[in-house]
Amino acid sequence: MTTFVDRVELHVAAGNGGHGCASVHREKFKPLGGPDGGNGGRGGDVILVVDQSVTTLLEYHHSPHRKATNGQPGAGDNRSGKDGQDLVLTVPDGTVVLDKQGNVLADLVGQGTTFVAGQGGRGGLGNAALSSARRKAPGFALLGEPGEARDIVLELKTVADVALVGYPSAGKSSLISVLSAAKPKIADYPFTTLVPNLGVVTAGSTVYTIADVPGLIPGASQGRGLGLEFLRHVERCSVLVHVLDTATLESDRDPVTDLDVIEEELRQYGGLENRPRIVVLNKIDIPDGQDLADMIRPDLEKRGYRVFEVSAVARTGLKELSFALAGIVAEARAAKPKEEATRVVIRPKAVDDSGFTVTYDETEDVYRVRGEKPERWVRQTDFNNDEAVGYLADRLNRLGVEDALMKAGARAGDGVAIGSEENAVVFDWEPSMTAGAEMLGRRGEDHRMEAPRPAAQRRRDRQAERDEADREFNEFNPF
Repeated sequence: MTTFVDRVELHVAAGNGGHGCASVHREKFKPLGGPDGGNGGRGGDVILVVDQSVTTLLEYHHSPHRKATNGQPGAGDNRSGKDGQDLVLTVPDGTVVLDKQGNVLADLVGQGTTFVAGQGGRGGLGNAALSSARRKAPGFALLGEPGEARDIVLELKTVADVALVGYPSAGKSSLISVLSAAKPKIADYPFTTLVPNLGVVTAGSTVYTIADVPGLIPGASQGRGLGLEFLRHVERCSVLVHVLDTATLESDRDPVTDLDVIEEELRQYGGLENRPRIVVLNKIDIPDGQDLADMIRPDLEKRGYRVFEVSAVARTGLKELSFALAGIVAEARAAKPKEEATRVVIRPKAVDDSGFTVTYDETEDVYRVRGEKPERWVRQTDFNNDEAVGYLADRLNRLGVEDALMKAGARAGDGVAIGSEENAVVFDWEPSMTAGAEMLGRRGEDHRMEAPRPAAQRRRDRQAERDEADREFNEFNPF
């Protein structure tokens, strides 16, 4: 059974906002009670939080679909709906959040670091909040916004100070087991280690973490073996330790060639050129191993490597190695810039920023309006209620959409689409749709909605012509 997962695709959906309530207060001896519809509650967010007690993404491998709760709708008597509960998902320290295209959204390092993966939808306003001197008793309320839904990829990059790299069965797991309290699986066949192992080492006053990175063989950076799957775990390490087997049973291998092969794989992976390197000649307790270590040590030192001869079985040479690693880790920590508290930066928009654009789409013969406010207002509008649609028209007019359409060349009856091509709402534009209490009828009605829709008829005629052309083509070209 899989017990370690370091890459998952997660489908998150924030909660939808609750709808506002359209209600009029009715009580004996109070004939003019007025609107009393409450607001809808906010939808819950989906939040990723770093928890250092979590070491794997296994939970999300088995359950990749996560959704926060919805906000409750408002009610009469000015009762607002309950907010949806945020969904908090704990992830390991060192988790990187990416979108489906591979763009990094967040790098979560440090206990308690958070990232909002899905924003909950706003709750809709009730008619009590929408009432004004012009609309004393609105017969509509705003709908709650849908929560944000997105697909994200979580990748775990181990947060460790030292990374042990080398061929399978070079003795990395044995070395980490004697340097720390880690208890990895150990055997004398390749790929015994199938997951990165972490251990904590204390050397004097320095405490550091050490990781055993499995699966490095020739071609690892291109995906051969397990290397590509786990090479990401060395990216955050301060020092790389080459563990070389001086008593290998394979006749076509030798420690120096192993070192060159692993270095080539690290070079092709990229980003590790400036990391300090240490070479550990392991298994010197075997007579042939000690002889081979004595032969190759001068050559390795001539290349500039610090070389340590150790035996994980006999536990020789470990103290010198652990203190040397502690010194390098201490230097790397001292060289890091001092962490500063996260500052909240507020960047207000310019006063003259309209916040929307108007473009003409020749293919669909519509003027397309894109912008955060217009698109949000459309999502909040109940198009089964004429008064709500009229209210939307008034809001768009006050925002300046009508003036922008005129400048773009739009005429009365032309089609206007608000939103993206997939989720756009299309309507016929009427410049005369200005605000005014005299245009309103009974609650839920708006006389401006009774005008004919010539642009809609033109689109229907154009679609009928396309359908007729397709039918004739299919008749003459049956194959």
